[in-house]
Amino acid sequence: MAGAGEDWMGDALDIAGADGGLWVSGVDYVAGWRSAREAADRLNRALLGVGLELSQVRAVASTDEDGLGVVRMAGWPDVVERLAVLLEAVTSGGDGGAA
Repeated sequence: MAGAGEDWMGDALDIAGADGGLWVSGVDYVAGWRSAREAADRLNRALLGVGLELSQVRAVASTDEDGLGVVRMAGWPDVVERLAVLLEAVTSGGDGGAA
């Protein structure tokens, strides 16, 4: 979901282990990020589909220090609460929450 313009929740290549130090030579961070980006894009489309604004909550692609893709959620607390209510309603829909 590129081009949404929300700088505070950007789509830049983000390394989850950045607090721990430098990137490791030879680790393919970009491949992990691409995989995470595809998953984040799908989740962002679903968020839009239930009426949430990506300027308020969104999935963001990242990688960990080993180059594995990671998808993080970033959002305003009140909007995340609304998302939690939606998910709770789905999981209590009679199927026992099975996915």
